[in-house]
Amino acid sequence: MRRFCYTGFILLLASCAPNFSERSAFVFGTICRIQIYESGKEFVFDKLFKRMTELDEIFSANREDSILYDINKNAAAGELPLPPELAVVLSRALDFAALSADKNGRAAFDPSIGVLVKIWNIGTKQERIPTKEQIKAALALVDWRAVELNKSSGTVKFGMEGMSLDLGAIAKGYAADEAVQILRENGVKCALVDFGGNIYALGKKRDGSAWKIGVQNPNAERGEYVEVVEVTDSSVVTSGNYERFFEEDGIRYHHILSTETGFPVYNGIVSVTVIAKNSMDADALSTSLFALGFERGVSLLKTVKDAKAIFIFEDGKIVKTGE
Repeated sequence: MRRFCYTGFILLLASCAPNFSERSAFVFGTICRIQIYESGKEFVFDKLFKRMTELDEIFSANREDSILYDINKNAAAGELPLPPELAVVLSRALDFAALSADKNGRAAFDPSIGVLVKIWNIGTKQERIPTKEQIKAALALVDWRAVELNKSSGTVKFGMEGMSLDLGAIAKGYAADEAVQILRENGVKCALVDFGGNIYALGKKRDGSAWKIGVQNPNAERGEYVEVVEVTDSSVVTSGNYERFFEEDGIRYHHILSTETGFPVYNGIVSVTVIAKNSMDADALSTSLFALGFERGVSLLKTVKDAKAIFIFEDGKIVKTGE
């Protein structure tokens, strides 16, 4: 059975304002939806989705016309210049790699996981269980320390031929932050950005109350929630094993892969929801915490200011941090 990624949230909205406008588009491999709860601001949508399309052309690991695709193909041969957006995201991805690394340097969150992601192809028509030989070869090319980012010159070089970046666990968060910045620059004070499970709630509802976002019950049909979080000027991001997966012989193979085994992560966690002021950090954190497991994940979470998390386990147990 194949299932594709959908949002892990339900927006529990009372009427924010009598004026409401919305636009959506397929970007970053998902439906990106932006809702503005103010009149006279519809002109912002053109700016927003033009910018989102530009970012997709930078960060996509699958589009052959993307900048990241070109870097993956050529960065082992020598230093390549990075657009500023890619330099920022890669730098922060490497920060999370360092924060999630064990004593041997293996990172639970590793942006150089591209080859491993590609041989599984989970969420596509080509998804499959790779052979042991394929996994071993792919893991040999996963090492964030071999990504040589020169921040002063804005260039990158790969230390191994054949390695590949995949920024899918952080770039969508960066894009959500960019969308919020555009909204603010154009005077929008009340809006919701929903990038396929990456939500940013801008401002407050017009009645002055916080936004209420229901966290999807990972063991139930879409639309059933287990927790409600109230947020203002914050991002809510979930990573879970129910978002994108396929099943074979009764085993679920989901898209969050272990850099140790090369297989999907199995540690008793079903989903992790992160609430933070910055969507890029929330995006990277949700994947990192899921991959690290509860104890190591909580230790990492404490290093990021004002970030909270909700862990949901296979047995239905829910643990909330930061309260």
